[in-house]
Amino acid sequence: MSIGAIAPSSASQPPARATPPVQVASSATPAGPASASTASSPNTNFSGSDSATNLTPEALALVAQLKARDTEVRQHEQAHLATAGGLATSGASYTYQRGPNGVDYAIGGEVHIDTSPGRTPQETIERAHTIQAAALAPADPSGADRAVAAQAQQLELQARAELATQQVEQATARTQGSAPVAGDAAKVRRTYEVAPLVPPKLDIYA
Repeated sequence: MSIGAIAPSSASQPPARATPPVQVASSATPAGPASASTASSPNTNFSGSDSATNLTPEALALVAQLKARDTEVRQHEQAHLATAGGLATSGASYTYQRGPNGVDYAIGGEVHIDTSPGRTPQETIERAHTIQAAALAPADPSGADRAVAAQAQQLELQARAELATQQVEQATARTQGSAPVAGDAAKVRRTYEVAPLVPPKLDIYA
């Protein structure tokens, strides 16, 4: 998972991150080339056994590694998606590596999540909770996953501070018997009404 810094009223575009191919032990010597790709229609026919008939033991071991990685990546991304709910702006997309048996296996993936603030501080707090939950949803969150959760927590803290400012001004106005004055509360409203300069997006990688 990778994300740019989250500002109080907007989120920056996350940096691109290359997903390396699955590494194999030095003793593994695949019978055919294994290359990484992002093909939109990968060859994922796991059922065919003819292509594996003439593979060496080392190549078969590599295929087993790739199958395990494929399962891990797909479960990881689905966990992000299931928890992100309506904040997910796309389905999971995957990076593939072709094994020596000619089958493409997922070795990395990403999910896009809307990280823009809500219309009010309270809504932003709720959205931040969802982002944190989505980041930590996989059984084994990566360091990048935890970093995203930490940034979402900062977004929540900023929203809570803004909410507290509003509440203090409202309480003061009630005590004085007058309507709330246009002070910090107005600034908060303006903050939540301004569209972010960069389209908010969170890239979550396996």
